[in-house]
This record gives sequence, C-alpha cells and structure tokens, in this order.
Amino acid sequence: MNFSFENLTKEDLAKTIISQKKEIAALTEKLLEQEKFNSEYQAKILKNEHELAQLKRMIFGSRSERFAPAAIAGQTSLELDVETAEAKPSTTETITYTRKKFEPNTVVTHKRLPLPAHLERIVITIEPKEDVSGLKRIGEEITEALDYKPGKLFVNKYVRPKYVKPENEEGYQKVLIGELPSRPIEKGIPEPGLLAQIIIDKYVDHLPCYRQIQRYERIDGVKIPASTMSEWLRGGCGLLEPFREVLTQQVLSQPYLHVDETRIKVLDKDKKGKTHLGYYWVYHAPFGKMTLFEYRPGRGERDGPSEFLKNFKGKLQTDAYVVYESLDNPNIIHFNCMAHARREFDEALRNDAVRAGHALEQIQKLYAIERRASVENLNHQQRYALRQRESVPILNEIHQWLKKNLEQTTDQSSIHKAIAYSLKRWDKLSYYASDGEANIDNNPVENAIRPIAIGRKNYLFAGSHHAAQRAALFYSLLNTCKLNGIEPWEWLKETLTKLPDYKVNKLHELLPLKCNFPELK
Repeated sequence: MNFSFENLTKEDLAKTIISQKKEIAALTEKLLEQEKFNSEYQAKILKNEHELAQLKRMIFGSRSERFAPAAIAGQTSLELDVETAEAKPSTTETITYTRKKFEPNTVVTHKRLPLPAHLERIVITIEPKEDVSGLKRIGEEITEALDYKPGKLFVNKYVRPKYVKPENEEGYQKVLIGELPSRPIEKGIPEPGLLAQIIIDKYVDHLPCYRQIQRYERIDGVKIPASTMSEWLRGGCGLLEPFREVLTQQVLSQPYLHVDETRIKVLDKDKKGKTHLGYYWVYHAPFGKMTLFEYRPGRGERDGPSEFLKNFKGKLQTDAYVVYESLDNPNIIHFNCMAHARREFDEALRNDAVRAGHALEQIQKLYAIERRASVENLNHQQRYALRQRESVPILNEIHQWLKKNLEQTTDQSSIHKAIAYSLKRWDKLSYYASDGEANIDNNPVENAIRPIAIGRKNYLFAGSHHAAQRAALFYSLLNTCKLNGIEPWEWLKETLTKLPDYKVNKLHELLPLKCNFPELK
C-alpha cells in the first residue's frame, strides 16, 4: 500500500491511521479464519485418508492383528518419553556340524505318520499271481492307504409281526403287535440320524438346504422337496426348543459372562425382496463352557442385554458399545476388553506410527504375561499374583503415557481417538489385573460368533424372524458341544432319540456338557 502524507492536516492524518489500523485488523482476522479453515480441512483430509485406509484393509488387506514392532534406530525418540534399550554389541561364534552327504539319484523317503487306530480297516489280501499251493508262508507286507465313501441314506424297515391270542372267557380275541419307537417328528419319516445330519450340515458345515437337497439327489437318487426339509428343520427345532429355557437358566446362573453381538439379515415379510437387520446377542460362560445365542429384531438397549441381564449377578465383560455402558444393574461388575483398545491403536498406525507402535508394544507385553500364565497352567490365585507383580506396573506406565500424549494430538486424528478411547475406559480395561478369574479380553465370545460370519456368506439371510430364532437355538447347542469337546452329530442323534420320552424336569441332564456325556468325543 502506498500512501502520501503531504498536505494532510493532523486530523486527516489521524483518520487515515485509524482507517489503516481497521483494515489491518480486518485482514488479520481474515487470515486467522483462513488458518482455522485450513487446520480443519487438514483434519478432515486425515480423517478421510484414515477411513479410506480402513476400507481398503477390510476389502483387500490381511485380517491378522499380529503386531511386529519396527526396528528402526531412534524411531521412538521424538520427545515421547519412551525409554529405548541401549544396543548391545553383537558377537559372533563359529558353529560346526556334520550332515549326511546327498548322493545323486538317491530316492528321498519321508516317514509317514501312522493312520489313527480307531478308523475301520477293510482287509484286502493280494496273493501272488503264481500258484502258491504247498508253499510255506514266511511273513507279509502291510500297506495302509486312506480312502473315503460318501455318507449314504438308508432305510430302517420296521417289521412288526401280528399275533392273535385265543378267545378269553368272554369270547374275545386280542391282537398283539410290537410298538413303534417314539420318533423325533411324529408321523415323519426322518430318523434321528438324518435329522441330526441336516442340522449339522447347515449350522456347523454351513451347507444351505438347497445344496444338501442336490447332494442327496446326486449321491442317493432321493429327491427331498425344499418345503419338506424346512418342515424337518422346524420339527427338529420344536423338539429341541425346551433346551432354550434350560440353557438360559444355566448361563444366567454363571458368575462370569462374556457378551457380544453380531448381525443377521432377515427377510422382511412386509417388503418383498427386502431384508431386515436383526441381531444375535451372544452370552458366553467360560467356567460353565456354555454359549447362548439370543436373537432380537434390533440392537437397542431394550432389545438386548438390559432385559436379559436384569437378574444376573456377577462379572460381565463386553466391548464399549453404549448399550452395555447403560446397564442398570448394581449386581453386575462390568469391565471392558483390551483387544478392542488394541485395535484402535492398530488402526492408528498409518496416522502416527510412533505413538501407535509404542502403545501396541506395551499391550503386547501384557499379552505375553497372559500367554505365560496359560502355558504354566496357573490357577486363579497364581494368575492374580502374576498380574499384580508384572502387569500392573506396565498398565500404570501405559496410563501415564496416555494422559501425556492426549494433549499432543489433534482431536480429529485416529491416534487421538485411540488414546481417548482407552483413557475414558481405563478402569474397565485394567480391571482384569485385579481379578485372577477375569480374562484380558473378550475373544472367547468372538470365537463363538465366527461360525455365524461364515454361515452368512453361504445362506446369506434367514427366511423369517422365526427362522433366525431357530438358528439361534442350534448355534447355542452346537457351540456348547464344541466347547465341551463333544462330537455334535453323536450328541444330536442321541438326544433326538431320547427327547420324545424324556421328562421335562430332567432336561438339564441332556445338555451337551462333558459331565453329562463323558463317553462322547
């Protein structure tokens, strides 16, 4: 700006100076607004880049959460108060050993592990082509090869002879005939073995009904209509339905539960071709080795744990979903999952590799302590002592680091959100160290949910809310079988055989727990 002060009076000069000051103040304010806009715009760019990286990782990236710390010299020395270990001078040593020299044209053989002894052996004797009459047998060579024969349908044909008793004093005759055994589906043709196989194929091996139908027609030449197979599944579920209440009572009586939820698409009867998003709430009892899947049409507070856990007393481990945070039950000790906090830092690696990497290294130390406790098979008291001695100092160090670094990161950055996530829930994240029974994370219940994730890719959706309820019951019982090391088909076949004549007040004796079926493997 060029100004000429010649021929100006003092009053004019004062007015000019005031005018220029106002203009400079306006420009300064505009510059500050622009800087603020640029800062907010940069934060939005960082946020969008982070979300894009997460989407790419979900679609194309590895699902592994394993963290390998970067071995870059001085990487953590950015005034983060992270102690770096002094590098030790490397030493060398000479190692000598002897090995067998490889000869050309030598046939390399590998020792094969023996086949399991419990497998059925079909003996096939192969005699020499020459006449061996009168020859002395001096031994034999045995070769075992593994083969397979597809499971096949067969028919149980019940033949019941009829007998007639001679006339009694009143001159009447009586016809005697054997009584048919109770059937899992009254007047239905599927036996317990077939019904159990259909359930296992769909809910353990994730084979949709239409593929099962194609397989039975291809292998056995038996065409089972889709409506018939659906009726069989409904009938089998109806027979198993009383287990829902029994298992619920058993799970709620446990002192410690893991809880998580997962979605399931359900056909909407009011909108043709559209699906409704329902939810399975999954309750896992680690001490009782039981899992309960409860289907609800929604994910809200009234649709899930708030109602189900209103009478529960004990420890409850969850992620940080708001529904769990708002549980109003004074008898619940509620704490959170360290794996979820860890994932926040894993997602922030691209945003701030130094801070996120340091947090992941510290959490990795906590998990190393837990692995050692498992390998050494420590009881709850020993695990508590180990955590107090080794985990608590690491947790205290992480806590101080979180508080210091929160103010050094921008609000919109993923590293700031990761730090804020852990700080807000620190007492619930570190609770496990004060209780030898508690787990460091919620992974046991997440493992129980995985079959649903696989199943969704195969059958895509449930046909109705009732179908989703049936699936919840099957998943509950079959995952409980898995936790107890019980072969699910064997348990289902035996249970479906017994249930029609079993007393309702003794159904707990048939739950797939190892104490009830020690002979099943």
